[in-house]
Amino acid sequence: MDKLTFEESNALKNWHAWLDKNPGHGDRARLRRADSPEDILLTDAFFHFLHRMDQVTPNWSQNTPMLTSACMAGALSHVKTDKLTPSRLYNNKETDAPKKMAGFAEQLATPQEGKGKAPMSELRFQQLQKSPTVDDFYRRLIRAIRLLDGSVNLVSLANDIIQWHQEFAKPIGREPAKRLAVRWATDYFTALPKNSD
Repeated sequence: MDKLTFEESNALKNWHAWLDKNPGHGDRARLRRADSPEDILLTDAFFHFLHRMDQVTPNWSQNTPMLTSACMAGALSHVKTDKLTPSRLYNNKETDAPKKMAGFAEQLATPQEGKGKAPMSELRFQQLQKSPTVDDFYRRLIRAIRLLDGSVNLVSLANDIIQWHQEFAKPIGREPAKRLAVRWATDYFTALPKNSD
């Protein structure tokens, strides 16, 4: 699995919307209280997530590592708004080509309205990139989402989680330019305000 398909992206967004439509059940709150992806595995909301994904991609739950799916479900429960803003890095202002949306790492470096510095400091960003365990990555990811006040590009976040888990499970390939750490660093440091400390 590389990136989410269009259908999987829609299923993910629908599941995220479902969390908002069922506030009385406490599904989002249970997911948010989880300290690690393992804590998410036995929640009803996680089984609902797997069911939604299996509907559009048969055997999603068999082909996607459980901790990857759990990390996605847990992280997405902290997202309040699916923030789609045009990328400042990849859009050509002179063409009418479809706009590429800002990815998760770019959002971490782009100052929010009325603020002059990046939501996530360079040090915290580097710690996120170099997370030594799945649990550390998860905790740092949740912290990053909170720094963005829960306004995150859902699909970009989900794709980045998938890629991080794939790279964590396998040795580094021959094409380092395709690694998540390289893409994140490029997006983050290019979007970082130049007067940032």
